Amino acid sequence: MQQITPCLWYDDQAEEAVRYYTSVFPDSRITDVTHYTEAGPGTPGEVLTVAFELDGRPFVALNGGPVFPFTEAVSLQVRCDDQAEVDRLWAALLEGGGQESRCGWLKDRWGLSWQVTPRVLIDLVSDPDRDKAARVTRAMLTMGKIDVRRLLDAAEG
Repeated sequence: MQQITPCLWYDDQAEEAVRYYTSVFPDSRITDVTHYTEAGPGTPGEVLTVAFELDGRPFVALNGGPVFPFTEAVSLQVRCDDQAEVDRLWAALLEGGGQESRCGWLKDRWGLSWQVTPRVLIDLVSDPDRDKAARVTRAMLTMGKIDVRRLLDAAEG
């Protein structure tokens, strides 16, 4: 059966980034590391790819050089169970020079975009009560890191 595996392109920090990500997310591990050969285009012996799992899902990180930087057009969404998990992941992903954005989005120190999203946000903006969903959406649009209490307060009206 086919498997789709996202490949994340780094300049030369793939192994560093993957080691960090696998330390932040449970059920995560490095599964393989390959190196450039004499055929290039990188320096023989340097890391070419790092295969890994985040929360049991497969990814590959590639040291491809500075040609293609990350953009916000692609992000990784992390669904969190509660505010404590949002707070922990938000701080961890910003560590070392990340940048906060709006509506639960941030960039980590390598420029990869993440959405740190509490599950309750998805539930509330999908609520059949469209007025409630609109109040929650308006509240979310004012936030950087998502504040679950503020979402619940907005839902109440």
